[in-house]
Amino acid sequence: MRPQDKHAKRRRVRPAGSVRERTYRYLRERLLAGRYAPKERLTEVAVARTLGVSRTPVREALHKLELEGLVEPAGGRGFRVPADSPAEMRELFEIRGLLEGHALACLAGSIERSVIAELEGLIERADEACNSGNLDLVFECNTRFHDLLYSQLAAERPRLHGLIEDMRDYVVRYRKNTLITKEGARRSVEGHKKIVLALSLGDRRLCEQLMRSHVREAQQDALAIRQDQQLINERK
Repeated sequence: MRPQDKHAKRRRVRPAGSVRERTYRYLRERLLAGRYAPKERLTEVAVARTLGVSRTPVREALHKLELEGLVEPAGGRGFRVPADSPAEMRELFEIRGLLEGHALACLAGSIERSVIAELEGLIERADEACNSGNLDLVFECNTRFHDLLYSQLAAERPRLHGLIEDMRDYVVRYRKNTLITKEGARRSVEGHKKIVLALSLGDRRLCEQLMRSHVREAQQDALAIRQDQQLINERK
């Protein structure tokens, strides 16, 4: 856990489902959200104490998360959070670009005008928030934009929708970093404007190209921010 969480009160995991599933989902959500620091150790005893469960579901959850690449063995002392690597970040964004580019092409010509109007409304809110420096609101509008966009796939293309949602889970901790500067937020807003224009035109090829370009810009921003953070840490 992060230093500020060390003295957090013991809490029990209460959502519906088995203890194993709840424990796994709790840890997975925190890992994907970047709530644990890179190289931070996760021991069965500490996690079990925090969640108010036995060590068995924690052990099973950590082994399952290891298979997903979200934790790695730390010798004889449990597991730890892997350090972010440029190669992994590039791979995740490349997969995201392929999936979301194809998805946008699928939506071209079939998305309803009312949905486009909602997307335009979110862009307008994000634009105003960017101008006023409210980057948290930009991130919120960004998330809602993509939620709304890909929800249109759920009925007709449920497998594609599921793959995109899984990939979004993996990149969310990087995606937020791309919006911590006004320049990054502005690029995102402008990218969304182009995407909606392409959807309005019903141009499948243009939709795919623009979405891939949009994701590529996010990748470049995420890698640049990682490099800056690494330089700062090296100087400490």
